[in-house]
Amino acid sequence: MSSSVVHLTIAAASGLVLGAAGALSFSRPKQPQPGQQPQQQPSGGFPAASGPPGVFPGERSGLPAQVVQGGLAVRDRVVNGASIGPISDLLMRTAYTAAYDRRNRIPAWTAEHLTAASLKSGGGDRQNAIFREDGEVPDMFRAKLLDYFKSGYDRGHMVPAADAKQSQEAMSETFLLSNIAPQVGEGFNRHYWAYLEAFCRNLTQSFDDVYVFTVPLFLPKKDPRDGKWRVSYEMIAPQGGPPSIGKSIGLATVPTHFAKVLLCSRTPRSSSLALVKPSGGFGDGKEWVQGAFVLPNEPIPDETRLEGFVVPVEAVERAAGLSILPAELKAGGAKELCRTIKCEVVVRRFDDAQKKLGGGRPQPQRRQTM
Repeated sequence: MSSSVVHLTIAAASGLVLGAAGALSFSRPKQPQPGQQPQQQPSGGFPAASGPPGVFPGERSGLPAQVVQGGLAVRDRVVNGASIGPISDLLMRTAYTAAYDRRNRIPAWTAEHLTAASLKSGGGDRQNAIFREDGEVPDMFRAKLLDYFKSGYDRGHMVPAADAKQSQEAMSETFLLSNIAPQVGEGFNRHYWAYLEAFCRNLTQSFDDVYVFTVPLFLPKKDPRDGKWRVSYEMIAPQGGPPSIGKSIGLATVPTHFAKVLLCSRTPRSSSLALVKPSGGFGDGKEWVQGAFVLPNEPIPDETRLEGFVVPVEAVERAAGLSILPAELKAGGAKELCRTIKCEVVVRRFDDAQKKLGGGRPQPQRRQTM
C-alpha cells in the first residue's frame, strides 16, 4: 500500500470537509405575479415560516441579491452546511499529510509513511530550517509565530524533523506552524516524546513499511470538587496576554495528551504469524501489526516504561472523532505491536550533555532502554 493511498484513506475516513470550490452567490427566487401564488420551496429549502411568501431571507437581512455570478446558492449553503465548517485544511506535504484544525490552531492529525530508505539523508538539514507561518491556511485561522512567544510551551513537531531528511523542502515543511502544537518542553517534547519519535523511526529496522499517525487529544479529568468529568485545557496568547474578542480568542490550544497510532507491515517471518485475509484489499501476503500510545502533555520520568502508555487504537479514534485504521485490521487482521516486538524507548539526553559541554556538537549523556 502506498503512502499516498493511506494518507488519502485517512483523510476520507476522518470526515474532513474541504469546503466548496465554487464562488458563493446569493440567489433571489422569482417574485410572484399579481394574483399568483408564490412558488413552493423545493424539498430541503427554507420553510415557509422563515419569512414572507416569495421573500428570500437574505433580502430581509439587507444582503445584496447577487454577490458573485455562479457558484453555490446560500440556500444550499445553509441547508447542507458543507462550506460553513468546521473545516480542516488538508495539507499534502513532501514527507507527510496533515489536517489543520482551524479552531484550535493546531493539526487535527498528521500521517506519514516511514521506510528505511525514506529516513536516509538526502540533504535535509534542520539548521537551515526555521519556524514559519503556513501561507496555505487562511490568515484569520493561521497559527502565528507571536502566539508561541513567551508562552511557556515548546513548538512541538507532530511530524518530527528527523523523519524528513530526504530533502531540504521536506525538512522545512515540518517547521510550518500547521505541523506544530504547544508541548511541555522539559521532560516531554525534549525528552520522552522525542524518545517515542525515535522508537517510531527504529521500527523501520524491523518492518518494511511504518505508517505513523500523530493526534493531539483533549481528554477529561475527574474534578475532585464534585466528582464530575470535565475537559480543561489552556490557550496560549501572545506574551501571555489574555484572549479577547476580535484579537486573541481562538489562538492555539494546548492539548492535554498526544497519541501515536502505528501501522506496520513486513514479509512474514513465520507461517504462524497472522496474515491479513485477501478480502478488504490487504491480501498482499504481508504481516500487519498495529499499536497506539497516548502520552500526557506533561513531564514524564525517563524511567517510565513505554508499555504503560499502550491503549487500543479504537480508544484514540473515539477520543479524536477519527477513523484511522481499516476495520479489517482492527477486527483481528493485524497483530498487536507490543506482542510482536519489544516496545521500549531509548533514553538519550542530548540537551543535558550539550549544556555540560558548553555548547558545540552534543553527545549523548546516557543511553538506556525503558
